[in-house]
Amino acid sequence: MKSAVETLNPTRVRLTVEVPFEELKPSLDAAYKKINQQVTVPGFRKGKIPARVIDQRFGRGAVLEEAINDALPKFYTEAVNEGELNVLGQPEVDITEFNDGDELKFTAEVDIRPSIEIPDYSGIEVTVDAVEVSDEDVDKSLEQLRERFASTTSVERPAAEGDVVVIDLEASVNGEVLEDGVAKGVSYTIGSGELLDGIDEAVTGLEAGGTATFTSELKGGSAAGQEASVKVDVTAVQARELPELDDDFAQLASEFDTLEELRADSVKRLERIKQYDQATQAQEKVLDALLELTEVPLPEKLLKDEIETRTHNLEHHQFEALGLTWESYLEREGKTREEYDAELEEQAKKGIKTQFVLDELVNKEKLSVNQEELTEHLMRRAASSGMSPDQFAQAVVEGGQVPLLVGEVARGKALAVVVEAAKVVDTNGEVVDLDDDEDETAETVDASAEAESAEEPTEA
Repeated sequence: MKSAVETLNPTRVRLTVEVPFEELKPSLDAAYKKINQQVTVPGFRKGKIPARVIDQRFGRGAVLEEAINDALPKFYTEAVNEGELNVLGQPEVDITEFNDGDELKFTAEVDIRPSIEIPDYSGIEVTVDAVEVSDEDVDKSLEQLRERFASTTSVERPAAEGDVVVIDLEASVNGEVLEDGVAKGVSYTIGSGELLDGIDEAVTGLEAGGTATFTSELKGGSAAGQEASVKVDVTAVQARELPELDDDFAQLASEFDTLEELRADSVKRLERIKQYDQATQAQEKVLDALLELTEVPLPEKLLKDEIETRTHNLEHHQFEALGLTWESYLEREGKTREEYDAELEEQAKKGIKTQFVLDELVNKEKLSVNQEELTEHLMRRAASSGMSPDQFAQAVVEGGQVPLLVGEVARGKALAVVVEAAKVVDTNGEVVDLDDDEDETAETVDASAEAESAEEPTEA
């Protein structure tokens, strides 16, 4: 076999391959054997039909076609290895010349990973938010904790914002009550926005025993996305009572004896959260700076496939789960379809570019992934997926996704190398030492790499 590589552009090549007929013999023999097992000819045992009889009964062309289909992947792979190409996706193959007994000639156009020159990233400098916990932050945190320990008391008065109403709902479309549109004994906090649009206005001012009807777009169920007439019956009105913010509350809601101790712990907890957010912000900004410095040609077909995949996942997974349509989704996001498409393209470009750059850094820095690092990453991914580590590990192995997880960890380590080399300062001009949050930083680095490469480019 002979092969040659023609560079069409920085991300695409054309392979020209010539295969002598004698090198097709193993595939030709395999084709006769396969056809032998599939057909029956009177006078011959199954699997024992001579080649000449198969040619006469079914045509030599059918055998040659089967042989070529068997041989092409092997010779294509040999040509890729011979050319030392890092290919992406599936090739577009064209048989340019073939006659029985003569050599086979074909071409294969395929996307390749572009050659990337990693720039000097030691001069990257980014500014992140300072870790500052205000009294307002602490007050808000304690208020949220009070909300968790709120109690309710039935009252005989019109319902107002903040009250809890116990309601029965009945949704109708075109005058017909939906089978899955009836719910009874639902507790709803007025103003929370957790149910249907329009319900707050409908129940506000009603007392127990009151009824109202309003129109709303259903968010889920058999009529998701449709306008429905919703009847709501209020069976009870309850006032929410928050506990006093004192030492008794501290003992009720925590392991602390005094409110002062609870406030001090809240400060420490909020500082940890802000440090985590600061580390994430630093990584995102360092990554953006690195991408800005690096020239990365993008394969057009890969980009197109990436956009189509993301759009498909949105339409057939998120839309179905949330009961959305394009119209309702765009209205919720406050965008036109053109604006959405433009943002999606930029996200896809950044995702592909991020993966290419970080993979190149893995090679340049000779980074590897050990079993402990892979296990820690698997545990984090399992937690975020809602699965147990054993279930997640089994799904990963059965799906052949172990190399993808290894790639995620390696890219996370590559990004960590760049972050370590960069200068990170906060808005107060203070240098930020991210090593203080090593464990949390490792997690956010992994998460950043995962997010950018969520839709993996397919490599052959």
